[in-house]
Amino acid sequence: MAAMPHPRGPKPEGVTAGRAGLYAFLAVSAAFFLLPAYVMVVTSLKTMDEIRLGRIFALPAHFDLSAWVTAWSGACTGLTCNGIGAGFWNSVKITVLSVAISVIVGAINGYALSFWRPAGAKLVFGLLMLGAFLPFQIFIYPLVRGFAAIGIADSLAGVVLVHVLFGLPLVTLLFRNYYAAIPVELFKAARVDGAGFWRIFLEVILPMSTPMIVVASIFQTTGIWNDFLFGLIFAGRDNLPMTVQLNNIVNTTTGERFYNVNMAATLLAALVPLVIYFVSGRWFVRGIAAGAVKG
Repeated sequence: MAAMPHPRGPKPEGVTAGRAGLYAFLAVSAAFFLLPAYVMVVTSLKTMDEIRLGRIFALPAHFDLSAWVTAWSGACTGLTCNGIGAGFWNSVKITVLSVAISVIVGAINGYALSFWRPAGAKLVFGLLMLGAFLPFQIFIYPLVRGFAAIGIADSLAGVVLVHVLFGLPLVTLLFRNYYAAIPVELFKAARVDGAGFWRIFLEVILPMSTPMIVVASIFQTTGIWNDFLFGLIFAGRDNLPMTVQLNNIVNTTTGERFYNVNMAATLLAALVPLVIYFVSGRWFVRGIAAGAVKG
């Protein structure tokens, strides 16, 4: 059995001045960016009497979750006191439908533009990319008039459709670049075996697309969950998402302003994207490394 070769180069030292400086810089940077989150968390756990003392960095005297309960189910927006929880399931419905439709259509677009190249494929791809760089504010008025004409204004279908339309350019670009890194011989072998467009997509391409499906889903989920403008304009009163409810609670001008409830409501609205990033961060990095930057 051959002897194991010795590694070349200097042996790593334990703790050097440069490494200590790097760790100190990273620690200061982390503290700087986490400081607002710390202030929000401790403020949400304080009573209003403690908040009025003005010691924003002090820990709460008692562990009190009453502000979180109020933010979820009792905070008022005008004459209605249903809390931010009233918009949670609306956000879930909007996000799940929009992400599912945009990822499926984006995967089909990327597959068609990568392997089948129909007539005008470059023009279609160019128009899709142009849509990704145009400011969406210029489309709002035509979309409002168009949705009203076809009867989906102020509805769940309307807000889902607008999210799908504005998410498709980015999702198509992700899948198209990912599929461009797949050997074309694999596609040609399936064609020789008699497989057609849908059979190759469903049985060959789609099972290989898991990393990019995860990446596209995370991008879309984060953007749609945090959206405020489209939800306010296109969802209608019965489908207002969580972000609109948060704005109504924080900006209410009636009575005393409860900062602990406002902080708790803000953290509740941001909880879902944070959980998704923490849980799926490893797959997100793998998906990006697998092909999102290729092509």
